[in-house]
Amino acid sequence: MKSITVEELAARVGVPLIDVRERDEFAAGHVPGAVNLPLSELGGRVDELPAEPFDVICQVGGRSARAVEALTARGHDATNVEGGTGEWIAQGRPVEQ
Repeated sequence: MKSITVEELAARVGVPLIDVRERDEFAAGHVPGAVNLPLSELGGRVDELPAEPFDVICQVGGRSARAVEALTARGHDATNVEGGTGEWIAQGRPVEQ
């Protein structure tokens, strides 16, 4: 499974970011530009995923890792963000609500 750190995520440009946390978690604060596709809904919404390579984030990295494993098995080019939104916020990076 491909993974990147929060620092690497911050430096990326033009790579879509999918946040697999639940809607209420996403609404409370997310990485700017992230699109919310909750893990609980992902199976029925795979047609909404980008055709190009994309990154996947959750709160700490567990749910996103599971999502990346499943999506990679289906042929998607997905990369897990280690540390997740929690690490993003802990580093003092901006969030959207």
